[in-house]
Amino acid sequence: MNDKTMLRTGLIGSAIAMLCCLTPLLVVVVAGVGLSAIIGWLDYALFPLFFASLGITAQALWLRAGQPGSNPRRWIMVSVVGLSALLFLLQFHYAFRLSIGAILSVAFYGFWLSRSGTPRGSDRSKT
Repeated sequence: MNDKTMLRTGLIGSAIAMLCCLTPLLVVVVAGVGLSAIIGWLDYALFPLFFASLGITAQALWLRAGQPGSNPRRWIMVSVVGLSALLFLLQFHYAFRLSIGAILSVAFYGFWLSRSGTPRGSDRSKT
């Protein structure tokens, strides 16, 4: 998967997960098809999906920036699992704040990569 497809997938996945978390859209759809029993458990799947989608976005931003530094995949996975576990331990009391913090951290990471990374398409072996 190239960086453009990966970035698009991460952004679309994040948008869909947040749309389903913050609006009653998914609740209406799930109730409409007769699966109302799982409505209480939707957040247990949607928030980790949201954090994973942000992780895919962060990985794509790293690839797009020309892969400066070491691969952040391990830190991304630890962050996704850690944020999900923290959210479950706090019983979703700070879900919105943690989500905004995750969005801002990925945005800051992308900004940092664009400022410090190797320009896309340049040959890193010449330096």
